[in-house]
Amino acid sequence: MTHRILILGGTTEARQLAEGLADRDAFEITLSLAGRTANPVDHPVPVRSGGFGGVDGLVNYLKEQEISLLIDATHPYAARISANAAQAAEQAGVKILALRRPPWRRQPYDRWTLVADAEAAVAALGSHPRKVLLALGRQELGPFETAPQHSYLIRSVDPVEPPLAVPNATYILARGPFAEDAEGALLVERRIDAVVAKNSGGTATYGKIAAARALGIEVILFRRPVLPAVETADTVSATIAAIDHWLASERGV
Repeated sequence: MTHRILILGGTTEARQLAEGLADRDAFEITLSLAGRTANPVDHPVPVRSGGFGGVDGLVNYLKEQEISLLIDATHPYAARISANAAQAAEQAGVKILALRRPPWRRQPYDRWTLVADAEAAVAALGSHPRKVLLALGRQELGPFETAPQHSYLIRSVDPVEPPLAVPNATYILARGPFAEDAEGALLVERRIDAVVAKNSGGTATYGKIAAARALGIEVILFRRPVLPAVETADTVSATIAAIDHWLASERGV
């Protein structure tokens, strides 16, 4: 019997998980992407792009496609998607498993200021002009227009359109991973004195955190949102092990 698995993705771990399961005869995998990135990387399994239409739409999809297992491997800050996934899985009677990378932990000499969101980050920057690296998604940039006194270096995977309505903003298009030495060179070259970022976890974007620590630069870091209490694994290998355990239980092994 082939089990249909839907992976809610958009992260490196989701792609790696799909790669790890792609050749398994027991599974038929579909990877779902939100469609916000203009040029996503290639994936080893069929990809569905776009939203489902909330909880009801996802419930209908799970039932129509006869999904056996739903894996939430979305970004740690995709709180609404994770909440919808948990509710839809419960309503559809489908097993759910979350792949959630652990957050970064404060280390000695880190100068972290923890905030709830972009508005709070703007307040934390203060009124005095600063040179700021914004390492955020395009959706979180709008509030920084209320603080035009700062000079912004904005790094994103896709172009920021329209650009921020501030007098001093420079844009870099780049996709991680970012090494610590390169991040340090960037911070020094651009004379950055504050970094604004999410606590994404993992290694791909940790370079800026480590580089800021070494240079004594403040990092204004978004707190992790509260996510649904579902069965969780924190690595790709642990997720595959959990899937194998679930498959064995389904077969009565």
